[in-house]
Amino acid sequence: MELWNGAHRGVWHTTQRLPASWERRLSSRRLLKGDETSPLPAGRCVRLVASNLMPHILSAVLSATMLASLTARAGIERLWLGHAGADPSRITICWETSAAADSTVEFGVTAALGQTARSAEPVTLHQVEIPTPRLDGPWHYRVRSGGEASGTIAVRGWETNVFRAVVVADLGYAVTNWAAAVLRERPHLLLSAGDNVPQLHRGDQPATAGDYSAYRHLIDRAPELFRTTPFMPALGNHDRELRPRGPKPPPVPVYDVEATAFRTFFALPGDRWKWTFDVPAFGVRFMALDLEHTSDFGTTWQTGHDFGTNSEQLVWFRRTMAASRQPFVLTLHNERNATVRGLAQGAWWPVLAQGSAVVSGFGYFAERALVDGVPCLNTAVNGRGARYPDPKSAFFASEDNYVLLTCAPGRPSRLELKSLAGAVLDATALAPRNPDWPKARPFTPAKNY
Repeated sequence: MELWNGAHRGVWHTTQRLPASWERRLSSRRLLKGDETSPLPAGRCVRLVASNLMPHILSAVLSATMLASLTARAGIERLWLGHAGADPSRITICWETSAAADSTVEFGVTAALGQTARSAEPVTLHQVEIPTPRLDGPWHYRVRSGGEASGTIAVRGWETNVFRAVVVADLGYAVTNWAAAVLRERPHLLLSAGDNVPQLHRGDQPATAGDYSAYRHLIDRAPELFRTTPFMPALGNHDRELRPRGPKPPPVPVYDVEATAFRTFFALPGDRWKWTFDVPAFGVRFMALDLEHTSDFGTTWQTGHDFGTNSEQLVWFRRTMAASRQPFVLTLHNERNATVRGLAQGAWWPVLAQGSAVVSGFGYFAERALVDGVPCLNTAVNGRGARYPDPKSAFFASEDNYVLLTCAPGRPSRLELKSLAGAVLDATALAPRNPDWPKARPFTPAKNY
């Protein structure tokens, strides 16, 4: 638990739940106002208002035992979940501490926990991979570093009769509470189509390639979502912007092509700038590409990896798609869909068209284009920007939005563009790529991965 003095005299904050006995002691001495005496939920920053009392008076009220307990839990600054492996059988617990310390995750199917994973290496950015405690229901975890500990956190977990994935984009420019909208969907997996932060730099001051402070702010804006839902982002240009872009290409690179901060901060499969993730029980594969601002390739405005005909990225994508036997394959990227169809003399589209759908975070709008029978979506949680409709556009709206994928055995899989208010803007049924599905591969409960 952490107790710290606020910006003005007499305001104190705690990041963990106070025991009721402490609240009664504080309240009885008239240190709390209003409804602040109610139980304080773990993980939320709340205020204890000392009525014009100096901090040393409040410290005197708190016993030495209480202060010692508060101090012992200081320093767990944020928590988020990811998948460094290629399927849900393992999950990575991530957190930061104010000082380098060891890493311990306690986890289990109930709040009693019972299992432990440890790393003795002292670090401030902690990423501990554990076997997912269960794949057919909720589970719990707690992290420890040195003498510091989080509260016990309940994770919704996977279900055997339905799979829900939400895809968001342009989080760095959100103006509404997108996280609350996503939480209402109760997703098993959260993904992005890029531009997760506005930039890495602060104003005109350039950032170093390894500076991931911007991603800290992302997690801090939606703590409940990120500590309970695995997050698997794709890259956008803003995710590696080291300095202001300016009106013309400067002498030095504006973007970190290798996406060092992004790949350091997030637990993702493979080399982390491109990846695949499978949900075997529902026959779903996600593939993330590094495509954005492709017209700037070869200049100091270049943002991402090569996408040419013989590039590592296209060779990998072509090989991976050919080997994909899943009924549903969704590809994520951050370039305009119409532009990608023409990249490398048109070499990308025949590969993309082998999948079930394509989702981009390029523009600030909601869109579904239909190309050769394949839905090509654009999504953005800030959907009220400039309009760049696809020549093949079948639906277009200037609306804050996200994408919801729902799969359930015995029912058609469904891809929806939804407003942040929860309204369905557009919906598409996805036919399985394998016509024999599910005969060729019966539904397997998630616990049997």
